[in-house]
Amino acid sequence: MHIIIAIAFVLIIASMASALYFMMHDRGRTKRMVWSLATRVGLSISLFLFILIAHWLGWIQYNRIPLGH
Repeated sequence: MHIIIAIAFVLIIASMASALYFMMHDRGRTKRMVWSLATRVGLSISLFLFILIAHWLGWIQYNRIPLGH
């Protein structure tokens, strides 16, 4: 489970890096930056939903130690 979440984070960061690259080199002439950012949003939403579903199915559990102790 940790590997899947780590890979998703790496993909999100790579999408942000590609958007920065396209912003610097295309200078607004193409929509590649917009597609990179849209991909990042899609990956982020997918990761969030995956974590919620994994918790609901019991694949992951949160730590039951109370905060402040």
